[in-house]
Amino acid sequence: MPLLEIVIVLVVAGVGLWAINRFIPMAPAVKTILNAIVVVVICIWLLQVFGFIDGSIIKLK
Repeated sequence: MPLLEIVIVLVVAGVGLWAINRFIPMAPAVKTILNAIVVVVICIWLLQVFGFIDGSIIKLK
């Protein structure tokens, strides 16, 4: 996957998460859980993209 695509995905995920946090009213605990889940999913996806973990373990594509 080209580096530009990775950057675009990260920017879109960041802007999406910012928009959800900013414009959708929810309890602070729910925001914290949502943010943590998104960060974990993005980290796992990046590890798969760069080949640090096997893609057959967790399919996020």
